Amino acid sequence: MQVIPAIDLRGGQCVRLVQGDYDRETVFGNDPAEMAAKWVAEGATRLHLVDLDGAKLGRPVNVEAVKSILARVSVPCQLGGGVRDDATVAAWLDAGIERVIVGTQALKDPHWFRSLVLRHPHRIVLGLDARDGHVATDGWLDVSRVVAVSLAEQFDDLPLGAVVYTDIARDGMLDGPNLALTGSLAARIRTPVIASGGVGSLEDLDRLATLPIAGCIVGRALYEGRFSLRDALSR
Repeated sequence: MQVIPAIDLRGGQCVRLVQGDYDRETVFGNDPAEMAAKWVAEGATRLHLVDLDGAKLGRPVNVEAVKSILARVSVPCQLGGGVRDDATVAAWLDAGIERVIVGTQALKDPHWFRSLVLRHPHRIVLGLDARDGHVATDGWLDVSRVVAVSLAEQFDDLPLGAVVYTDIARDGMLDGPNLALTGSLAARIRTPVIASGGVGSLEDLDRLATLPIAGCIVGRALYEGRFSLRDALSR
């Protein structure tokens, strides 16, 4: 199971939100490239980048911060937040992002999403953000009636790079991931699943590692020093 540090960007800074609430923000650094280099120096083989401003506004915002990261590190980076059209996908891929994460628009325009994945096989990731098992969109500001697992199954025949499953209620809370829903999703689709949200201890990573998932994203626990990335990677 790959452990992937998260770098969430807002106003050009590295931040973390609690349960996706933009009013509950903690700033952990004002140099995203330096933060990226720190995680790579500690052994990260992939980084998870999120343009939080972009997710809220529906267009790329933290472009310069992302470009500074890409110029600083050589490991693959995946990015989500505000990816709603072909031009944005192409721009991020051309900039050096390995995999682009699409969430909101996959739900709102499934035909477009299918076409996108077929045009960029294994370069597109389905961002599945859920609250109480239902898909949330537009920077987690709106919750739909669509069941998250059902949406993943709808696209499981496509050459997706992965599905990133985030339990919003757990995100930033450090009280453990949603093992039941994450495990259920991974068992029902063939696309590799990456878990996100709730990791607060090395024991949480051990429990996730028992599931048939490809990786997990860790944010606040690393930034607050609950454990080191080196310790996580040595499990």
